[in-house]
Amino acid sequence: MNIIRMSGGIGNQMFQYALYLKLVSLGKEVKFDDVTEYELDNARPIVLSVFGIDYPRAGKDELIRVTDGSMDFFSRVRRKIFGRKSGEYHELSMDYDSAVLEKENAYLCGGFQSERYFKDIEQQVRETYQFRSIKIPGQIEEKIKGYGQEIEACFSVSIHIRRGDYLDSADVYGGICTDAYYNKAIRYMMEKYENPHFFVFTNDTFWAEKWCEVRARETGKPFTVVTGTSEETGYIDLMLMSRCKAHIIANSSFSWWGAWLDASPEKCVVAPSKWINTRECHDIYTEDMVKITPAGKLEKLEERHEAIG
Repeated sequence: MNIIRMSGGIGNQMFQYALYLKLVSLGKEVKFDDVTEYELDNARPIVLSVFGIDYPRAGKDELIRVTDGSMDFFSRVRRKIFGRKSGEYHELSMDYDSAVLEKENAYLCGGFQSERYFKDIEQQVRETYQFRSIKIPGQIEEKIKGYGQEIEACFSVSIHIRRGDYLDSADVYGGICTDAYYNKAIRYMMEKYENPHFFVFTNDTFWAEKWCEVRARETGKPFTVVTGTSEETGYIDLMLMSRCKAHIIANSSFSWWGAWLDASPEKCVVAPSKWINTRECHDIYTEDMVKITPAGKLEKLEERHEAIG
């Protein structure tokens, strides 16, 4: 049996559950550890239930067995003499690792942020990630309905701008989705489509209002900041993003899924050419993405060096 350690927000959770679906399709027994990470005070909410998902959870004894974590006397002596026989796998890079799909009796820790893990079961993943059980708080229900109608009625382009925690971790995420990146992405969409309407999704709506005022004035195009949602109801933003017809994403698994869930074969997705400052990250990109550098330069998508497996 394999155990996947669930971690992060909704974007990470979706990648981890997509890996779960792939492993199950290979005939493996898989469960989740959704306790260890989420015992922390600053843990984000687990929100896979908005898709009507329930998943098997590993018990304490199963976790101890897979990680060789028993604290009884004989186990401690054995580990001291022979070493630990843990099945822990820690993702070292952010790229696809085919060995993950071959693991047995493993405790899988990582983001697994690549479509390559589940490309061959793409349709199953798309069917799974339907917003079947979404709950919209009554006080914003009419507002969200209005956004949905606007998005359907025009050539809607989603823009995701992540601030907040990204500003606090500038050494990891900073200097990637710059103003130059967004300005070039907006111009690219304007050149490609006649009358785009930009819908901005962000965790800093006050800042975004002023940002959009400037760009609306410079471009003559409409910009709408989507407001009313929170960390706990971010799945509403994800749903609205997926209904847009083109996408400008941030270096964020959240907006990656917002664009990916748009199943239109004609969609256009613009992504930053760099994903993170601390590690190489190539396999996060899908074949339909147009990459733009932090300096605002258009970059061709790199050829994949391996066939999708």
